[in-house]
Amino acid sequence: MQLGMIGLGRMGANIVRRLMGAGHSCVVYDRDPAPGRALAAEGARAVGSLGALVAGLEAPRAIWIMLPAGAPTEATIEALRPLLSRGDVVIDGGNSFWRDDIRRGAALRSQGLHYLDVGTSGGVWGLERGYCLMIGGEREPVARLDPIFRALAPGRGTIPSTPGREGRNPNVEEGYLHAGPCGAGHFVKMVHNGIEYGLMQAYAEGFDILRNADAEGVAPEHRFSLDVADIAEVWRRGSVVTSWLLDLTSSALASEGALDSYSGFIEDSGEGRWTVMAAIDEAVPAEVLSAALYTRFRSRQGHTFAEKIISAMRKGFGGHVEPKAGKG
Repeated sequence: MQLGMIGLGRMGANIVRRLMGAGHSCVVYDRDPAPGRALAAEGARAVGSLGALVAGLEAPRAIWIMLPAGAPTEATIEALRPLLSRGDVVIDGGNSFWRDDIRRGAALRSQGLHYLDVGTSGGVWGLERGYCLMIGGEREPVARLDPIFRALAPGRGTIPSTPGREGRNPNVEEGYLHAGPCGAGHFVKMVHNGIEYGLMQAYAEGFDILRNADAEGVAPEHRFSLDVADIAEVWRRGSVVTSWLLDLTSSALASEGALDSYSGFIEDSGEGRWTVMAAIDEAVPAEVLSAALYTRFRSRQGHTFAEKIISAMRKGFGGHVEPKAGKG
């Protein structure tokens, strides 16, 4: 199949590479021509404008936007609208607010266009590992683009089937899900990222406790001098807290035990806030997720080893680099 890709950053470029590796063809555009030239050398067709991207695709077109949520994505969709034809599909693979998806879907539908919101998890490792995809939108375009989603998803791999799932949606075992109508994909991804905040905070606080087991405030006979890098590594092997986040933590501690290159200044990308907002709307208690979000706010005023752990995990899975203003 053909796909147009707008936005060739960390994830956009690797999505293109994974698709081309599966035999799909891609027309790509970015305001910075450099990543397009790199992908052209690997087999993509790079163009210099949105108009050229649309012209380079056969109808009905599928165009994936992989840009920061908010104004950049909004402006790109509005610029695309007059260039597209009935039946074309616009895909937002970023981390947009799900209510924006509902609004955009209705606006594009009035023009005979389709809109899919695709929550995409996999970070900088997606090229190798594949991307977990949470898709919102109408059934017909989702089904039409199934080869694209299947190519991007991780596949079954070595993970065994869950007992009792016989007869249920097989795509989820491949790593992608049509979650529901417009907005549902990003809603599911939003909660996914909210949970991620809580998991990261739990690991961070646990390792901070371990690291400070010999603190001066602890009675001498109760102190332990613990190797947190070795603890992280042993937990990776058979422990019930094993996860990819723990793998990243172990890697960071093995290479830099004190994490001195990190300040512990932690950004939040929006999904954590939106998850807490959804919990308030639904009157669902979300104490852990709320506390994890507020801890990120506090990290910008003072930093602990726990926050350095989170910074290391964020760099590991998403290539997130601490802002220079946070150093010190």
